[in-house]
Order: sequence, then C-alpha cells, then structure tokens
Amino acid sequence: MLVSRPANLEDLESLIALADRAGPGFTSLAVGTEVLEARLRKSNISYELGSDIGPDRIYILMLEDSTTGAVVGMSAIKAQVGVSDPFFNFRVMKIGKKSTVTDRRFDMDVVMMVNEYNGATEVSSLYVLPNMRGTGAGRLIAQSRYMLMAGDQKRFSDTVISELRGHVDDTGYSPFWEAIGRQFFKMDFTEADNFSAEQDSQFILDLMPRYPIYAALLPEEARAVMGETHPDGVGARKLLEAEGFRYTGLIDIFDGGPSVSAPLRDIRTIKESRVLKANSGDPGSKNTLNALISNEEIGGFRCVYGKIRFENEDLIVSPEILRVLHKEPGDLVRIWIKR
Repeated sequence: MLVSRPANLEDLESLIALADRAGPGFTSLAVGTEVLEARLRKSNISYELGSDIGPDRIYILMLEDSTTGAVVGMSAIKAQVGVSDPFFNFRVMKIGKKSTVTDRRFDMDVVMMVNEYNGATEVSSLYVLPNMRGTGAGRLIAQSRYMLMAGDQKRFSDTVISELRGHVDDTGYSPFWEAIGRQFFKMDFTEADNFSAEQDSQFILDLMPRYPIYAALLPEEARAVMGETHPDGVGARKLLEAEGFRYTGLIDIFDGGPSVSAPLRDIRTIKESRVLKANSGDPGSKNTLNALISNEEIGGFRCVYGKIRFENEDLIVSPEILRVLHKEPGDLVRIWIKR
C-alpha cells in the first residue's frame, strides 16, 4: 500500500535521489544537498508548530511503499510565497492597436513582470518515479496535500497556486529563456534556475526588464511554448485542473510554463471531503467505494487510497488501512470518495 506521510531528516538520501531523477527545469528540486537538508529541517519544524500561517512554513510529503519502505514520490506545500521574497511571474496581456490613417486594428500579446501572488499558498514539487506513473501514485501524493490542508485550513492562504514546468529539454535548453532571459542575465538557463532555487529573488529584480515586451518580437519557438506545460507535467496539470485550478495568463519568467490558481475553499478535494468515525471491518466486494482516506493529524499525517463501505450510515474501513493511518476503531478519519 502506498502512503503519503510527512518527510523527515531520514528522507534526505531519498529526496536527493528524486531531485536527481527530476532533471533540468524542475526548479524546486534543482538545488544542492545543503538546501534540500535545510528544507527538510524547516518542514519538520512546520509540522510541529501551531495552527497558524507563515512565510517560513513548508510541508513536504513523501510517498512511501508501506511494505518495503521505499520512497517513490513527493510533493510539498509552501504556506506563503511572495512575502519574504517577491514571487515574480510574467503576465501575458493583450493590447489593442488602431490606426485611423491606415484603417487597421489588431491585438498584440505583451509580457510584463508582475508580483501578484503576495501571501498565496503554493502547492509544488510534485514528482513520482517514472515507473510509478499511471499507477495512481501521482494522484495520491497530489491529492494528499489537499487532505492535509483541509484538516487545518488556518495554516494556509485563501488563494492556492501552482507553477507548472515549462519546456526545457534534457540538456537544459529552454526556447523561452533563450529569447528573453539570456538577453538580460547573460547566463545559461540551468545556472539561472539554480540561482532562483537557492538564492533570494533580488537578482531577478536587478536584471529582468520591468517594461512590457512585445511577444511578436520573440522567435516563433519561444511564442509557441508560452503558457504550455512540459510533456512530463501534463498529468500534473490535469490533476490540478480536476481540482478547480485555472490558468489566468501568468507564466514563469524563466521557461514560460503556466501558473494556475484556485480559491482554497473551492478546491474539489477540500470542498468534498468529510470527517467521519471509522469502524473496523472488511469492506467486502459489494457496495464498496474507492476513497482517499487520511487521519486528522498534522505532524502524524497519513493518507492512502482504499476501499470503504457504508453500513447503516457507519463507515467501514479495513484494519490494515487503520493500521497504516495509525488509528483505532472509533477514531475520526477524513474521506474523499472518488467519482
């Protein structure tokens, strides 16, 4: 059984291995060992702190095989972005042009650096090993974030965002970066990406142009990837859209990947999940439902997929699931029923 649980310091080697497999362009993991270890420590502290929101809080989740103990994926929640450091995006806007002399009117796209997500919560770092894709692992580690957030909403912002990986190949080549970023930063995409992941955002403010850039002046290769998701991130985008996240014209300033957002209260898993008392038993094979099931703890959070059944309005959950969730019969659990 796969279980989503809080990361701990013993996960450092697994986290490093996942970061290595993620490859170029996965900004949140494109950092050194010291930064990854620091994030694990910050995550441990965040889980232990009280029910409050803060820019230094991050909640890292690891996806583990409960039988072997192997870590096969991860995800994270940053409680607030854009507070300690600006959180920059390009906004893609249309402007109208009209000439009465030539009797012509047309719309043109421009991109302009903005900092619109002050204080928003970011769900990020969703990654599962390639051999686990298509097994439901990605959906479990993604949705478990919302089950965690549903259990203590005071820890998170009313607005939740996610940045999706843009088009970057295995060598670190990004057509959007080559068209804009390289002209102002005078460095390769990977070097700039590492700066962004490991340092503050001051270098972006120092070097990136603050005025509108006409998209028509960019090479066609760069225009074609604006707001488009890397092939490896298409599944993640579908999961986000199923939760109610929408693209509203904000893109990453480095690779042009889309940013999506949703109100916390409207995220599907949060809105539809409910808390019930769990009774131990065999769900059987008739009248069973597939569900996401988690405990209602923060530091001891656990979340799995499994079968449930209702018997005279009582929730029936297998003893194995209760064991994995560290719960006893009669304890409260949160469920989201898959439709």
